Amino acid sequence: MIKLQVIGNIGKDCVVNNVNGKNVINFSVAHTEKFKDAQGQQKDKTIWVECAYWTDRTAIAPYLKKGQQVYAEGTPDIRNYTAKDGTPGTSLTLRVSTVQLLGGRGENQGEAGGNSSYQNQQNSYNPSSYNNTAQAGVSSSDIAEPSDDLPF
Repeated sequence: MIKLQVIGNIGKDCVVNNVNGKNVINFSVAHTEKFKDAQGQQKDKTIWVECAYWTDRTAIAPYLKKGQQVYAEGTPDIRNYTAKDGTPGTSLTLRVSTVQLLGGRGENQGEAGGNSSYQNQQNSYNPSSYNNTAQAGVSSSDIAEPSDDLPF
């Protein structure tokens, strides 16, 4: 079995379809990585994953909005297609088994400042800060794992 895990932002609002009596939620997730090329120039590379979530639990659909950060897990597949101009193309698709909302641009859009503080906190991860617990006399076995109390 091959499993694919994707964390990224939804590209556009999801679409719920009914195919042969079964519900499917279709959405696309983008992840952008920043890197430097051989000349030292900053570059961005965005990978899009088309997701199909076959489920009877469509209550999550209203939350799968453009900009929302999500975690999706499932089975990957490659789809070949022909573009409108006749050139062949390939896309990465994911048959989703698990989807989880993580936060991101979709929340607090109406408030001043949006959720930029959330983004800054997320991007300021410092692995060495976790060593401070061991130095303070707290062992890693004393740290409890968070429970998953989310209703979806």
